Amino acid sequence: MSQLNLTKTRLFEGAWEGVLRYDQGNGPEPSIDVTFREQTVSGVTIEPDTETGSWTLRVPIPLQSLSDGVQTILITDRATDQRLDLITFIAGEALADDIRAEIDLLRAELDMLKRAFRRHCVETS
Repeated sequence: MSQLNLTKTRLFEGAWEGVLRYDQGNGPEPSIDVTFREQTVSGVTIEPDTETGSWTLRVPIPLQSLSDGVQTILITDRATDQRLDLITFIAGEALADDIRAEIDLLRAELDMLKRAFRRHCVETS
């Protein structure tokens, strides 16, 4: 059997959407598990697109996943237990500190690269 692939198309009005396709032509309707904190997410729909032979997956974002910290929703192929994708949300105060720290690290690395480049230019001229 060919492998199932999932491509995100958008996050819109509280729902994550993607397209499911088999890598080698058509296959049976996919059987998908969507979980948050090991609990099944309700309201997930899979609709066939007969023109393309694919399916549209729609995952409503659970309200409990929208909270401080990092939250992950897992999408897996039930038939193979293969992870197809992750939906990750990062929010709250922890996010602000993480972003500032990352920006500071990037600035320090950029300054280091500028100094090394200038030194290289002086040495090779």
